[in-house]
Amino acid sequence: MTVEVLDGALFSKMILLGANHLENNAEKIDGLNVFPVPDGDTGTNMNLSMTSGVNEVKKMDTQSISEVANAFSKGLLMGARGNSGVILSQIFRGFSQGMESKDHLDAKGVATSFASAKATAYKAVMKPVEGTILTVIKDAAQEAEQASETEEDIVRLLERILHAAKASLKRTPDLLPVLKEVGVVDSGGQGLVVILEGFLAALKGEPLPEEQTEIEMQELINAQHHKIAQSFMNASDIEFGYCTEFIVKLENEKLENAPFDEERFRDQLSEYGDSLVVVADEDIVKIHVHSESPGTCLSLGQEYGSLMNIKIENMREQHSAIINSPAEKDKKDYAIITVAMGSGLKELFESMGVTAVIEGGQTMNPSTQDIASAIAEVNAENVLILPNNKNILMAADQAAELANVHVAVVPTKSIPQGIGAMLAFHPEASLDENQAAMNEAKKDIKTGQITYAIRDTHIDGIEIKKDSFMGIDEGKIVASHMDRLEATKQLLNRMITEDDELLTVFYGEDMTEKEVEQIENFIDENFKDIEVEIHNGNQPIYSYIFSIE
Repeated sequence: MTVEVLDGALFSKMILLGANHLENNAEKIDGLNVFPVPDGDTGTNMNLSMTSGVNEVKKMDTQSISEVANAFSKGLLMGARGNSGVILSQIFRGFSQGMESKDHLDAKGVATSFASAKATAYKAVMKPVEGTILTVIKDAAQEAEQASETEEDIVRLLERILHAAKASLKRTPDLLPVLKEVGVVDSGGQGLVVILEGFLAALKGEPLPEEQTEIEMQELINAQHHKIAQSFMNASDIEFGYCTEFIVKLENEKLENAPFDEERFRDQLSEYGDSLVVVADEDIVKIHVHSESPGTCLSLGQEYGSLMNIKIENMREQHSAIINSPAEKDKKDYAIITVAMGSGLKELFESMGVTAVIEGGQTMNPSTQDIASAIAEVNAENVLILPNNKNILMAADQAAELANVHVAVVPTKSIPQGIGAMLAFHPEASLDENQAAMNEAKKDIKTGQITYAIRDTHIDGIEIKKDSFMGIDEGKIVASHMDRLEATKQLLNRMITEDDELLTVFYGEDMTEKEVEQIENFIDENFKDIEVEIHNGNQPIYSYIFSIE
């Protein structure tokens, strides 16, 4: 097959297949890691970053290669995870910049994009280290330039680029002594090679080379070093212990007093840590740094705008957790993960057999990474996830897809649905049987909530005033009143029918005993045939959560 022109449609297919190939090999790439977590999870971080870029590409409907590349680049930047993810985002940011505003590329144009990718990636890193993904993209770009002098066929060009990238990857242990000591190649470089393999397969219209990649990876790992590479380090070897990632959304009013300069900002941060990557786009700045003073790094960024997507992880603790992780033989048969806010709700779920409760909910949705980490930590062959919020369903599904164990998501959209689903769990049943039974059980649950309004508005014929209390029936606002007790009465009068048998009340952290007693008295006086259970959920935001069945 010969390809002399690369357009947006074909490049989109290359991106999708490259991401698919990376996902298939993410676990193997994680096994090449040398450096402590969280940056140690190179395959996982690159995969999550690629997924964010792919999601933007899927929204595109264009033949313009520059438009596709720009969307992919922005998605990668916003979703970049870890040092490897940020550098990967810069490789494709440079790739995008090399295309300028072109609708398609010839072989020379592809080579120019690789050169731009290499330059942008090196610029983003404070202290570039050879023997890493940077070396692999540099050698690939050099081969692209040389090959484009004689090659007009982009398929042949990419074959030569991939060959150079693989050769460069095999040389990484000669450039970085710690790789040779542990007996592995650079994990980030391996991730890039896998992506390029996917690109070439798409260009040729061929299936992914899964078997070939697995064999090659095994050849690159010293057979004497099958234990995880982190075991070659001690927690005390980590000089800067907090992996700190955040985004600064630049704000004009702050920039008037403190104009943003990428190089100067990078120099400022370099005084407080290492593994520094700073990337500036038109209106955002992405920062990754290992530091002992993460708060200082955040304060420096806040001088230029508002902070977003903050993530701070203690690498010493995570390194120790990996070294001391349970052996495969100690894996549990089942584990259940759920999402909830409030100490009372957490204790209730745990008493029902939930293995791990991720702190989160309506105002704090856990990420795919948060859920994926929980799946790894529970150490079980079969995992059930109860998101308990419609906004967390997609992250749960994505985490399930990334896992290397059997994971099923029960699509619970509220705390009551999660509790109802738990009552249907049976440890002797199969994963599919439990998923089906729990999904069926949640259908019988009605959910009501009382919370407060943060602004004036008008919804479904209901006038809502700021600071008033709202009654929410199955996600729909059905009552509003400045008095919380009155709003609660309106909601319960609407929701409870003569067919209902059980009402469970979870009261929040802002409630007093007197108020709870008033609600209990109201229920006793007006709904004499319904059984009532009252629990201190201690949840924020929601004064009451009602489960009716």
